[in-house]
Amino acid sequence: MYLTTLGISSELITARGLRECEEASSLESAEVGTDGRDHQLIPAAAEAWRCLKAAALVDGNALFIVSAFRSIDRQAEIVRRKLEAGMAVEEILTVCAPPGFSEHHTGRAVDVSTPGSHSLEVEFDQTTAYAWLTKRAAEFGYYLSYPTNNRWGYQYEPWHWCFYDSKLIAWPL
Repeated sequence: MYLTTLGISSELITARGLRECEEASSLESAEVGTDGRDHQLIPAAAEAWRCLKAAALVDGNALFIVSAFRSIDRQAEIVRRKLEAGMAVEEILTVCAPPGFSEHHTGRAVDVSTPGSHSLEVEFDQTTAYAWLTKRAAEFGYYLSYPTNNRWGYQYEPWHWCFYDSKLIAWPL
């Protein structure tokens, strides 16, 4: 519904191989940020996140959620704001999924950071927390969604991890 009003063609969606992401209906708090923001995920992803975070801390790596569940309406607002700032649709879609196509809608995706690191910056991959995630996150069902040169055309996002449970959804890669 938003794609046409935002100038996002179905041809562009098809060319990128993007898949629609169903909006989660059952969410719970995975973590409350220091700013009081409640980061919600589906129950299985929230539990897995809490276990992952605790294990990382035991190994000396503090992690926190920057962003988790995001509604389709909120995603449309983000894209609209970027358009109003003068960005072209094609440029926006290298850093932001179209509404209806973001893993954040599923309640399984988290954007993460660590103290002392700038949030949502590629340099996150230089942290010990990122190194820990690359070695251990899969033990908790979390996988890096957008590695370098990913097939969907998104920029490399070392901070974006998504929970996959074969009982819930097939691994998309």
